[in-house]
Amino acid sequence: MDADLRSIAAARRAAERAWEAHLAFRSAPTSEIDSIVEAMARAIEPEARRLAQLAVDETGHGNVPDKRIKNLFNSLGIAEWLRNVRALGVLWRDEAQKIAAIGEPMGVVAALIPVTNPTSTVIFKALSAVKAGNAIVCAPHPRGVKCGVATTEVLVRAAEQAGAPPGLISCLDEVTLQGTLELMRHRRSSVILATGGSDMVRSAYSAGKPALAVGPGNVPVYVHRSAADRIGEVAEQIIVSKSFDYGTACVAEQTVVADRPVARELRHEMKLRGAYFCTRQEAERLEGVIFERSGGFVIPNVGQSPSRLASLAGFDVPSRARVLVAELAAVGRGVQMSAEKLNPVLGFYEARDQAGGIAAAEAVLRYGGWGHTCVLHASDPDAATAYSRLPAGRVLVNTPALAGGMGFSTAVEPSFMLGTGTSSGSIVSDNVTALHLINIKRVAYESRPWRDLYELYGEPD
Repeated sequence: MDADLRSIAAARRAAERAWEAHLAFRSAPTSEIDSIVEAMARAIEPEARRLAQLAVDETGHGNVPDKRIKNLFNSLGIAEWLRNVRALGVLWRDEAQKIAAIGEPMGVVAALIPVTNPTSTVIFKALSAVKAGNAIVCAPHPRGVKCGVATTEVLVRAAEQAGAPPGLISCLDEVTLQGTLELMRHRRSSVILATGGSDMVRSAYSAGKPALAVGPGNVPVYVHRSAADRIGEVAEQIIVSKSFDYGTACVAEQTVVADRPVARELRHEMKLRGAYFCTRQEAERLEGVIFERSGGFVIPNVGQSPSRLASLAGFDVPSRARVLVAELAAVGRGVQMSAEKLNPVLGFYEARDQAGGIAAAEAVLRYGGWGHTCVLHASDPDAATAYSRLPAGRVLVNTPALAGGMGFSTAVEPSFMLGTGTSSGSIVSDNVTALHLINIKRVAYESRPWRDLYELYGEPD
């Protein structure tokens, strides 16, 4: 049997088994479901570093310390938020209007897992699906199968010890494109939860099933002149966010747009904190290391350290370098370094004034980030009002893009799946959570005499 046939067979088995587990799980009380979710989250804590190491070893992307933090945020952090969330049973009732809303599971979640976050995304989607009373089958990227399976094994062991039925959580251990398509299209799959590139998003939405699919981002950060009194902190936030896990998070900053009055000081503060500003020749060579001629990523070079990227591009950087920065004369289409870069690499553009800065940030969004996220550093509320008109699902103010977008340093819902809205082909612009994985049923008693229909609009002809 060839690889495609084996993967298709594995997908069918997993989907059928998940459906049977879902049927058994439907009778579980919410208290038991909450206990299972807690057990899953706690089980990840002592394994977080091991799973991070497996992810780096298998995929070659990112670094272990930061992937460990991703694993912990998506287990302990997500579980903390889920404790205060009601997903099943009576969600709300209005006694006066005689109506109540009841949350019910969707069924079997087909979860596509990206290679850049192969363990943390499994954790996030599994906890979210189970909290909503669903079964879940994960389809990892072919280059992230081993670490995805290892992560699932930790979650399965904890869940079943806490009372979950066998088959409620699983991960395909033989993965091809055809097998993943079979999982998405299978009659037992109820909803697709997909994270990844544009091709994956299109596949998810064409699979014939309800889908929550989110794609890439290209996040601009505009540093307004009113942030002059905190430029050092702004520089630190940008560098910490973009260097995290060697730039593999699509919500991290991609291009800095700096107001001219603060641009020089921002460069200085960024350099003090480990930013290496490339010469024009170095930036051109770096572009060739990051991007194919067609505009796609050079996959082996995704999520690499600054020193490795520089070495591949034929120049040296100090060992303390945390990000590489390319100065830009323009932003948007035709300027590859102003596109999304899944590396610790930033574009840097100087804007003449507020209007120019906002226009440049919008150009970055249009160049592959439409609907995702944008960031502003400013103390002027009028600047925030103007910037908030940009077409992004998350407009973050005075916070790092990574921490703010995933819901750690802001009050948006904590998530590792960030919707980009219909402008970029996604059905959702929210931070996706367990509450997106339920059907909501209304129980409604008569609250107005039905015969009033004719009193208001007349008898039928």
